[in-house]
Amino acid sequence: MTIHLHKKIKDMKIQILILVLLHSLITCQDIQAQDSVFNFNFISNNTMSEKNVDLGSNSVYQSTDNGLTWKDIGASLPGNLKNKAFFVNNGTFSLLSDFHLYHFKNGSSPVTWEKEYSLGINIKDIYTCKSILIGRSTEGDFFQKLNASGLWLPIQMPNSMVRTVLETQAGTLFVGCDNGIFKSSDKGKSWKHVFEDGIALNMVESNRIIIAGGQQGILRSTNGGESWDWVLREGGVGISTEVIDGGFAAITYNTTSKTRRVRISTDAGVSWQAIDGGGLTPTPSIASIKQVGKNFICGHPDGILISSDKGKTWKLVLPTIKNKVFNLSVVGKIIYAIPLNGGC
Repeated sequence: MTIHLHKKIKDMKIQILILVLLHSLITCQDIQAQDSVFNFNFISNNTMSEKNVDLGSNSVYQSTDNGLTWKDIGASLPGNLKNKAFFVNNGTFSLLSDFHLYHFKNGSSPVTWEKEYSLGINIKDIYTCKSILIGRSTEGDFFQKLNASGLWLPIQMPNSMVRTVLETQAGTLFVGCDNGIFKSSDKGKSWKHVFEDGIALNMVESNRIIIAGGQQGILRSTNGGESWDWVLREGGVGISTEVIDGGFAAITYNTTSKTRRVRISTDAGVSWQAIDGGGLTPTPSIASIKQVGKNFICGHPDGILISSDKGKTWKLVLPTIKNKVFNLSVVGKIIYAIPLNGGC
């Protein structure tokens, strides 16, 4: 039994060594990613891209009472962090800065940030899915992070200009790129180009309906992503899509008013109603719309606003900081907010 145990330990060490060597080989490649035609970077349920974020004193705000009061939990982070962005995955809140990850367990008190290294891979963008975490390096290569480890394994993606990744409840992968949407039913081994009409920025799924933010507004698919229809077009891009109780929420850019509009759908994405009523000043820089309990919460240039009457009126609960716009993330009953420049 002892001999078999030693053999298993030896085999595990060999496997780990092979993975590390493989990473070193891949990161030596010099593949320069093409600059995007669009300069939009978004964070949603399933996407986290590098953002021009100024946290000031590394401010990360947390609310545990449905957004009524807020606490800064970024005090223990190192100073002068740059190129910051954040995401939540498997109950862990993470902050990406200069290729390093800082994270803590969601709901922990007090908040203690831990630093995680990426074994020499300069991870620039991260995309969170239901069961996997995907990163893109500064060289344009893609990697999948092994759970409970700092190892990143190389994976293939259909396009170098990835904007968002969605893993459906059925396990199907969708990738939104500058040239449309790709679908994989075999965990990324092969890809099918299912939408070709311009950029796709974000995607969410609920009850087998998929909603995506596209170059002309909001897209909808009812047949597993095989075909797509425009359901909301206001002349500009679909900035953000979210799942809410009984439907979806979205932020779109209206080229007539030159502002971002906030809308919801309660009929599976067929029709959309505006919820940017009194107190939500029209602006081209609205960043986030989330639902917390029965309330809606919005990241706006004025600060963080809450509506308890389905968007008819809005109340300011946290004023803006240095003219930044809060980007929001909701995990269970906890809300996180980070101020950023210009909304995206």
